[in-house]
Amino acid sequence: MKSTDTETHKAARPIRPLPNLIFMSRWLQLPLYIGLILAQGVYVYHFWIELVDLIGAAMGNPASLEHIISAVAIDGAPRPTKLTESIIMLVVLGLIDVVMISNLLIMVIVGGYETFVSRMNLESHPDQPEWLSHVNASVLKVKLATAIIGISSIHLLKTFINANAYDAKTLLAQTGIHLAFLLSAMAIAACDRIMAPAIAHDKESH
Repeated sequence: MKSTDTETHKAARPIRPLPNLIFMSRWLQLPLYIGLILAQGVYVYHFWIELVDLIGAAMGNPASLEHIISAVAIDGAPRPTKLTESIIMLVVLGLIDVVMISNLLIMVIVGGYETFVSRMNLESHPDQPEWLSHVNASVLKVKLATAIIGISSIHLLKTFINANAYDAKTLLAQTGIHLAFLLSAMAIAACDRIMAPAIAHDKESH
């Protein structure tokens, strides 16, 4: 009984001014997350502009076709004069790239706010992301690393589609960077798996 009273007293004890100031400083991150939300809006606008131009080019609009060709044209490569399967594929890959970056932004905004700023109390919300129920700094790092690998894969695929426009050094460099992302994600996941039992053991001992 005494132990319970002591724990209740400790929980109710107010935080001293300096620790409280340090703890409240987490709210300085709020403008950063608001900025990322605005960046998300820019990506949504860019996505629709590209999609409208792609549809316009498919329907024979010369201005839309010129914009699409300019967007996918590469210096040193022959400039296409009509909408081809390769151009459509490159534009669609660009749209997928925007979606994946947008997903990455959502993970950073929602997961970062939940982990480092304040609880959102979304447990009873029907649209709560499945991963948010067990998110922490380690889980967030692994998910971000996985998302970056997906984005890197899209860029690498776009490069390989236009492989004739690049020299061997560029292709090898981009492949090496992608492999570095992959190895980094594997290392982060391995570290998280090694540390998880130790963290669980510490929680049980307390």
